[in-house]
Amino acid sequence: MTDFTPLQALGPIAPFGSDAGEPLADYLDYYGLSPLLTEHVGLYVGYLETERYQLWTQVWSPRQAIGTAFVVHGYFDHLGLYRHLLERLLERGWRVVLWDLPGHGLSSGRRACIDDFDHYGECLRALQDQLSDRGLAPKPWLGVGQSTGAAILATDALSRPDDGHWSGLVLLAPLVRPSGWSQSSWLHLLVGPFVRTLPRRFRENSTDSEFAAFLREQDPLQPEHLSMIWVSAMRRWMPQMLALPPSQLPTLILQGEQDLTVDWEWNLSVLERKFPNAQIHRHPEARHHLVNEAEAIRHTLFAALDDFIVDLELPSQIADEPLPR
Repeated sequence: MTDFTPLQALGPIAPFGSDAGEPLADYLDYYGLSPLLTEHVGLYVGYLETERYQLWTQVWSPRQAIGTAFVVHGYFDHLGLYRHLLERLLERGWRVVLWDLPGHGLSSGRRACIDDFDHYGECLRALQDQLSDRGLAPKPWLGVGQSTGAAILATDALSRPDDGHWSGLVLLAPLVRPSGWSQSSWLHLLVGPFVRTLPRRFRENSTDSEFAAFLREQDPLQPEHLSMIWVSAMRRWMPQMLALPPSQLPTLILQGEQDLTVDWEWNLSVLERKFPNAQIHRHPEARHHLVNEAEAIRHTLFAALDDFIVDLELPSQIADEPLPR
């Protein structure tokens, strides 16, 4: 299987160029990202240092960006799986920041583990601050998160209601609590102090069978274990998030009704109260991994995303050149 560990020696985020090296070119090819690099699209790629982690980061930009979209992936994921969403946002004129969460993909940290969900928020803020300082993240800002990524963005927005840093959020199959939490919570209380990891079960979390097979059999960056430390961190985060006051932020929530990963009906009832201005679109056939659903389902979901972006009240277009190649 392909080995991308040599990329972990790559330095700070910098313009992608012809001297980028074979491992990086192979990585972009493997995850289908290379075709998105055109004369009209630039890329910065490399690591950003935070207090606790090195974060594998990519910044993609069309010639004239209308703002910056920060994409936050889900648990067990990494940014290489988000080609469809990246392509759509670039087509709609957004500069796109993608990054691997700690313990995921090519970022540092114990695999699929986090000691505290607050660390995710720290990483997000550090990423935004550093990219802003370098002129790589012009406002307005749009947050787009899948599952755990949606939980990270929702927590950030609810925790900083007067900051005004977000112009809108898009929450895809958002996590508040996982499916079957009432039963699994007791199991976690019983075995959590004695078991550090459990073998991962690959669910059919998309109607795209080729994508599901790729995750199981061909993706070298897929974690193979569920961390009990991560579950404990999630358990502590849940009541903290539920205690946060509501936000009037424009929000789009996309949810599949065949989702067996999160307790989606309960989650939507919570998020309707937390984001009273939210538009909620439910798809009767979609499962959990919405950015990698079968094409017909993805087309419907992305159409709702397009409508939401168009309706956002954004400043006039930012006149900037594409990122260096």
